Amino acid sequence: MSAPSSSSSLSTPAALWRLKPFVQPIIGRLIGGALSALGAAVIALMIPIVLEQVVQGFADADAAAGPLPFVLAGAFAVLALGLGEAAMVWLRRWFVLTPATEVEYQMRAELYSRLQGLPVAFHDRWQSGQLLSRMMQDINIIRRWLAFGLILLVVNILTIMIGAVLLFRWHWLLGVIFLVTGMPMWIQGYLFEKRYGALSRRSQDQAGDLATSVEESVHGIRVLKAFGRGKHALSRFSRQAETLRETELSKARAVGEIWFWLDLMPQVAFGVSLIAGIWLIANGAIDVPQLFAFFAMATVLRWPIESIGFLFSFMLDARTATDRVFEIFQEENTIADPAHPVRIAEPRGALAFEGAHFRYQDAGPAERDLLDGIDLVLRPGETMALVGLTGSGKTTLTTLPARLYDVTGGRVTLDGVDVRDLELSELRRHVAMAFEDATLFSASVRENVLLGRADLDIHGEEGERVLREALQVAQAGFVDALPDGVETIIGEEGLSLSGGQRQRLALARAVAADPKVLVLDDPLSALDVDTEALVEEALRHVLADTTALVVAHRPSTVALADRVALLEKGRISAVGTHSELLARSAHYRHVISSLAAEQAEQTARTGAIDIITDASAGSATQMNDEEVQA
Repeated sequence: MSAPSSSSSLSTPAALWRLKPFVQPIIGRLIGGALSALGAAVIALMIPIVLEQVVQGFADADAAAGPLPFVLAGAFAVLALGLGEAAMVWLRRWFVLTPATEVEYQMRAELYSRLQGLPVAFHDRWQSGQLLSRMMQDINIIRRWLAFGLILLVVNILTIMIGAVLLFRWHWLLGVIFLVTGMPMWIQGYLFEKRYGALSRRSQDQAGDLATSVEESVHGIRVLKAFGRGKHALSRFSRQAETLRETELSKARAVGEIWFWLDLMPQVAFGVSLIAGIWLIANGAIDVPQLFAFFAMATVLRWPIESIGFLFSFMLDARTATDRVFEIFQEENTIADPAHPVRIAEPRGALAFEGAHFRYQDAGPAERDLLDGIDLVLRPGETMALVGLTGSGKTTLTTLPARLYDVTGGRVTLDGVDVRDLELSELRRHVAMAFEDATLFSASVRENVLLGRADLDIHGEEGERVLREALQVAQAGFVDALPDGVETIIGEEGLSLSGGQRQRLALARAVAADPKVLVLDDPLSALDVDTEALVEEALRHVLADTTALVVAHRPSTVALADRVALLEKGRISAVGTHSELLARSAHYRHVISSLAAEQAEQTARTGAIDIITDASAGSATQMNDEEVQA
């Protein structure tokens, strides 16, 4: 699902003003950069005045002295002014470049922190590519605009205003011509803002969608290759890229139109001013050195005038980038620490669902709650298996104790305390999870397994002990055969490992967290029967002192449990031992028979694969023997 695409109703200055908290620490440096840039502009505007004096002196020079002293004095003056302008430009860069990167760093850090804190429901709605484009592309645009675009826009506008006033120094008519010929540019600039702003937003959103497509195709490359759908993915990507290209061309055409006016009107101003200047000279209103200086001044002003279009589009890009970044900053965090948190002095691991309701945010008004009044109590140290048909809400129920989602009604308690009254850090120290879809990070095995143990030196003696115990429980001894053992970097999302290996490391991570409550969402589904039996045997010892809620998709997993809870139509319809439920619940017998059928089918598939593998190995051995005999 794509990210929301709301356009800010704020004016451009008001939208950009939201950057103030990030910019405030460097405001002094930005002002210094602006003053340096303004100083460079003022020095540039002084050069035409110096040239006027040189030309006037050249014209008035007497025959004895000649024009050489005026020429040399003018050359040295222009050289000094040029060096001063270059020094001011260097100062501008020194003032703003490093502080602007600091703003970029702070914004990225704040955005990343914000993404970590926002609830899972937020990430359900947003494409990862949209978040990535905001994190990298949009913040980079803001940084470049602060360091370059903002200062030059302000300074160039001031330069044009100062230069326009100086043009009246020589004759009011020449100044009026300059101002009147500039009016169409400002009208076009107003129209340009409205058009380009919409195009800029559309372009940056489409770039985010394109980034999502690339990320999905890279992560799903095995699926695309397995189903021969590479061309289909390429076709979809090409359509998105073409749409983005058309938007970029529309932006280029909009910029081209404003540049047309920015190029045309100065030429018109030069032509009309030349005619007016010759007429004024003929009438004795001005002389040649004054007209020369006027055109020199107009030439100095040409770059600031022509840059306005580029700087204006740059500002609109920055405004759009700011809108997109602040869409995340302004997202409400519905799962946050309470204002007055409660602490559990001696956690025991008693977990209870009391009339718990839950519905996803995109559920229709006519739909019943997915969890429609869950009442379930897990005693400290008890292992509870949760069973139910596909789609009954088992996985959703497991997300509530750790507050990956919050209940929409009722409550979940840990040792009698509503989990919403606990600090998230404390809650998630007491409750650990292992998911069916195991996610690992591009880090070492050690770092992945000990991810939940911030209290340990993971390279110390105690860290090593916890690591080895967790790996032993998860039957993950295969890590010692990896190239660097537990220090092996396992690659992005652990895709260099098999599904069963990833699940075992994810289970080891949950065990290593040493929680009071362990929530397992079928973390053994990718294991073969023999390995599963070994893991279950090890888990029995671990779970002896830990409260566990285990989603069971196999009858063998139910054997782990002290009691079983049956989830039916959003409610717990029965709780008891496996034998008790078999005796009194027809729906439970139906669910268990379904699970048994699925497990038998999976076992048959696994056996078939083993036979094929053995046969292949035997054929290879026979072929090698025949080659030796030959």
